[in-house]
This record gives sequence, C-alpha cells and structure tokens, in this order.
Amino acid sequence: MAPIVKDNCIFLNDGHRMPLLGLGCSRSVADEVEKAIEFAFDCGYRHIDTAYNYKNEEEVGRGIKNWLKKTGSKREDLFIVTKLPMIGMYQGGVEKFLRMSLKKLGLGYVDLYLVHTPIGLKGKNDDDTFPVDENGKFVADDSTDLIAIWKEMEKMVDLGLTKSIGVSNFSIKQMRKIKAIAQIPPAVNQVEMNATFQQKELLEFCRENDIVVTAYAPLGSPGKTTVLSKTTHGNPAAWQLLQNPVVKLISDKHNVSPAQVLLRYLIEKEVVVIPKSVNPERIKTNGDVFSFSLDETDKAALLLLDLGDEGRSYCFSSCPGKQR
Repeated sequence: MAPIVKDNCIFLNDGHRMPLLGLGCSRSVADEVEKAIEFAFDCGYRHIDTAYNYKNEEEVGRGIKNWLKKTGSKREDLFIVTKLPMIGMYQGGVEKFLRMSLKKLGLGYVDLYLVHTPIGLKGKNDDDTFPVDENGKFVADDSTDLIAIWKEMEKMVDLGLTKSIGVSNFSIKQMRKIKAIAQIPPAVNQVEMNATFQQKELLEFCRENDIVVTAYAPLGSPGKTTVLSKTTHGNPAAWQLLQNPVVKLISDKHNVSPAQVLLRYLIEKEVVVIPKSVNPERIKTNGDVFSFSLDETDKAALLLLDLGDEGRSYCFSSCPGKQR
C-alpha cells in the first residue's frame, strides 16, 4: 500500500506525520551537534534523529531548547527520534532507557522511539553501550526476547513517553515476528539504504505492511575509512557515492549537488532520509531537496547502481548474537 505523502511529510500507520527529511546525529561530536541542530532548524528541518548510543542526547536537547526559545516555536512542530540501546534489551530496560533519554533531551516525550538493533548486549553499566570482552569481542545477550521487548515498547505509547514506535536494522523475518503479535504495529523500520544498497525486497515488504522506511547513510558513508571497514565489512563503493560519475552527471543536469540527487532519489520512493552533517553548508544544501524532481531516465540510471547486499556500507549481520 502506497503511503500518503503531503507537505513534505509522510503519514505513519498510527496517523502521525513524519517529515521526509531529517538531520542525522550519529557520529556527531557533542560540541558540534548543538549548533548544527539550531542551524538545521533555521534551514527548515523539523526532524532530528539521535540515539542513546550516540552519547550526544544532552547536546541535541540543548540545540532544540535554544531554537525553541529563540524563535518562539512550539515543541509539537518538531519530530524527534531516539533509540533503545542494545544494552537496554531486557525486562524493564525499555522504560528505563527511554526515561533516561528524555531526561538528557529535556523533553516530555519523543515522536518516535526505535529498537536500535534486534541484538542485545550485556553492558557493565549504563554507559557501557558497546561492551566487549578481554578479546575485544562484543558481549552478546543471547537471552534477548524481541517479543517481550516489543510488548514493552507498546507500553511506552500508553505511558505517553513516545507517540510512535518502530524498529531499526530489522530483517523481514524479524518484522514479521513483531507484526504477528503486535497490538501497535511498527510504524517505521530505519535501515541503511542508498543507491548502492537499495534493499528492494525489504522496501516492498514495508510498503505492503504499511511500515515507513527511514534511510540512514543515504549518501553512502563518505566519512568511513578502510580501518573502519575491517570491523563493518562495508563496500568502498558506498563510501564514494558522491563521486560516482552517474550521480555526478545527473547532478550537473539538474544543477544540484550529488548529495541532493541521492537524497531526492530515495524521497521519490517515499523513503525518509536522515543525512548526517554538522557542516552548515552541507546541512543547507542537503535540505534543498524539494525544489526539483528526477525524471525516469535519472531514476533508471540510479537503479543500476544497486549492488544488492554487496553494496552495504555497514554490516549488522556480522554482529554477535543470534539473528532471531
């Protein structure tokens, strides 16, 4: 079923509206993200995506507070997303970590709360977000029960701590498992998606089941390094998407940036995009994606850039724990 899109927003299956464009905050250092958020709001963004794991929620919250105070705007005009960390995947962990995130953000509720990954980890404390053993391997919690976690996620809606709930990095199999028991079905699945990793089967499943897809790394991952690739098994082609000659030809044709082409391509598929940046020029340029459209020739050329599973830039299938 095709989602309803209006005024640069997409309607979720629970009736709430989600802006198609957001500012991603992953890997954004704390002293930069506060100003980046204020600038993004000034440029027209109304959607901010962060997570407990990013360890910048306090700075994100200050950016939100500063801008609301400066402009006199209303909190309800913004769409704020955060996520349950892997170390919170246990009974009681969902409410505990959501309340911790809300305190850091300085908010009474978030608009969307996501299960960050389908894999639980055993942290030594609440700051040990990526626990490893003496051999440097992640400490997985094989007792993680996705059904129990989802039941707790539903309670967060009932408590008014979040308006919508969803998942992140979930496979089709895992989403089917959640949908089969859900009283409140997932509204969103946030996954890596870009021109080299288009996830056609997953996107089709989500459309058929009225689940909106949010794309992280929609520009590939230009900031990644070969050192990082050793741990994530990413494809260098995804890191170099902004330099891809096909993308460059299309950007020249429309007199826009390669980043705008890549973002627009996903938006025209009714996919929400959350490009990450703290650079004012890039934030502004990335935000200008509603003033042009791609034609069928453009989209056909970009479709051919898909490398399937080989095109991913991140690889959660290599993470520890059973793929439930």
